[in-house]
Amino acid sequence: MPTRRSTPPQSLSAHSGPVPDREAVDTAAARPVRFGALGTSSFGGRRVLPAMTACPQTELVAVGGRSPERSQRFADRFGCAGSSMAALLERDDIDAVYISLPPSLHGEWAARALHAGKHVLVEKPIATTAAEARAVVRLAEDRDLVLRENFMFLHHPQHDAVAALIAEGRLGGLRSFRGAFCFPPLPTEDIRYVPGLGGGALLDAGVYPLRAAAMLLGPGLRVAGATARVRQSDGLDLSGQALLVSPSGVLASVEFGFEHAYGSSYSLWGEGAKLTVGRAFTPPAAYQPVLVLEEQDHVEKFTLPAADQLTASLAGFAAAVTAGGAAASPREARWRQDAVAMMELVDAVRAQAVRVTVEG
Repeated sequence: MPTRRSTPPQSLSAHSGPVPDREAVDTAAARPVRFGALGTSSFGGRRVLPAMTACPQTELVAVGGRSPERSQRFADRFGCAGSSMAALLERDDIDAVYISLPPSLHGEWAARALHAGKHVLVEKPIATTAAEARAVVRLAEDRDLVLRENFMFLHHPQHDAVAALIAEGRLGGLRSFRGAFCFPPLPTEDIRYVPGLGGGALLDAGVYPLRAAAMLLGPGLRVAGATARVRQSDGLDLSGQALLVSPSGVLASVEFGFEHAYGSSYSLWGEGAKLTVGRAFTPPAAYQPVLVLEEQDHVEKFTLPAADQLTASLAGFAAAVTAGGAAASPREARWRQDAVAMMELVDAVRAQAVRVTVEG
């Protein structure tokens, strides 16, 4: 079977903005969006806060966490003010709040930030249940504030390339989607092993392939079945699978967990071809994605430009705030609807999962 490497056609070329934000917003002359960071997570310290200080559209003003000592260390490191969490929300020099607390606190502190009049960028998941997500979304709507989950992969242009190939008919009629996000076991003290803090593989890893399925197959996905490997001591889910179906009849399967070798991919299979994305959720900024299109008689590879999805996420959020808030940016309604729909899928996977107990 011959293999051909292809330069992406015009419709597959990368663009500078995040995938869901098609509007071109000129923020060159605008004041950067001033952020306060709620939480001193390892991920925030390693990835998001350094990017926030480097992004021209954002400025880190203060950090507040559950530990005053750790908050001050973060503040010293990033050259900003240290604060308590409650005091941070009272600052009048902050436009928006970035939340990287444990998942069980996302909904509560997102609501508190919205009540304080701050726009909110919250790490996924937005909450731990659909009911909590709906409450936070209603609050953002009532106050006309921007509310987004920091699902960085949604801002990578490789998914535009996938959508373009589908739209051009290269796959024919879609029949199935398969996505997976798995990685090795975590350190034993990691908060993702603590049920009371919103731990578990579904909320941490499963939401990625679920969100990818919704991104490419559209709204209205239904859960047809699920399984989960759960820890005997407390029922924490360590890994799992789910089967879904779209309103148009496309079948989807997702796999997730933190007891595997690393894997981050999805594929779409149509009547004419199969398309695979190998680094779907966490591609490094310098990585050049390669989409693999397999037809019966040949394989075609599309090499795309590298892109920094974290910076694109921050810039897209800042653009929405600078444009005048949620009402001035019609895309914001879609962000809020998708966040609620994702938590509805999570609730359905939980409800339907056949649980297999393991020692863990």
